Amino acid sequence: MCARKLRPEEADIDASLVRRLVDAQFPEWAGLPLTEVISAGTSNAMYRLGEDMAVRLPRLAGSAQDVDKEHRWLPLLATALPFAIPTPLGKGTPGEGYPWPWSVYRWLDGANPAPGGISEPAMLAKDLAEFVTVLRRVDAAGGPASYRSEPLAERDEVTRSAIHELRAELDGDAATAVWESALRAHGWAGPAVWIHADLQPGNVLVADGRLSAVIDFGCLGLGDPAVDLIAAWYLLPAGSREVFRTGSGADDDAWARGRGWALSIALLELRHYRESNLVMASIARHVIAELLLTDGTAAAV
Repeated sequence: MCARKLRPEEADIDASLVRRLVDAQFPEWAGLPLTEVISAGTSNAMYRLGEDMAVRLPRLAGSAQDVDKEHRWLPLLATALPFAIPTPLGKGTPGEGYPWPWSVYRWLDGANPAPGGISEPAMLAKDLAEFVTVLRRVDAAGGPASYRSEPLAERDEVTRSAIHELRAELDGDAATAVWESALRAHGWAGPAVWIHADLQPGNVLVADGRLSAVIDFGCLGLGDPAVDLIAAWYLLPAGSREVFRTGSGADDDAWARGRGWALSIALLELRHYRESNLVMASIARHVIAELLLTDGTAAAV
C-alpha cells in the first residue's frame, strides 16, 4: 500500500519500494522488520527499520533538496544541542524507480504532543526555551539560509490574501490586527543565527511531559531567532508562554514578530490543508484561535 499522497506530484512510496532500496543499498540491514510510520507530515514518508532506525524518503523534489543539508549539518548540531535530534546513519541514492536521495536515521523515542494536551507545560516551556537558545548560539559559519529566512514584511501579501480567503472561518479583523502589530515591530538587527523554523507538534517528541527530541529539520538554516518563537502558540498553552518567553530572552519586538510568524504559517497551512490533511488543518485552527485570544476567550476558527 502506497503512503497516502497529498499532491499529484509526489513520488509513489510503499513498503515494497523501501524494502528493495534498503536491501540493495544497505545489505547489512536487509531483512530487518520494516513498518510504515503513520504521521501527518507533508514532506517525507517514514518507515521504522528494526528497533532503532528510521528510513525517511522525501515525497517531493523540494524536500529531496534538504537531504544533503541534513547530512552535513545535523551531526554538527547534535554535538552541541541539549536534546536529541535525528542522527544520519546512511544516505541512500535514487534507485528502484525512486528518483531522489533518501536517508536512514537513528530512531528517536517519544510521542508528538497534542495541542492543548501538554501534561507538564511549564517544564516543556523551559525545555523549548533551552533548545532554541542553545541552537541560536551554535557557530553559524557557512550555514545555509533557513527556508523561513525572509523578513516578515515579505509575507505581507500572501498573509493578507489568506486572511481574506479564510474570512468565513475566522475573525478577519482580529487576524489583521495581529498581523499589522507584527509588521510594526522592529526587525532583527543581529546576524542570522541557526533556527529550526518549524517547531510544531509533528516535529517534536515528548516523554513524561518533557521534551525528548526535536525532529524534521527540513526548514533548518540561518535566520531571525523570532521564527522559533512560533513554539509558544504551536506547542504551549497560554499559561506557560511567559516561561518560554523569559527563557528564550525574547523582547517585545521579537515576541511580536514570533506571533506574526505563527499567524502567517498557520493561515497558510489552514488554507492549503483544510481538505487534504485534516490533522494539519486542525493544528492550524488551534494556533490561530490561540493567537486571536480576546478578553480571555479564543476566537472561533
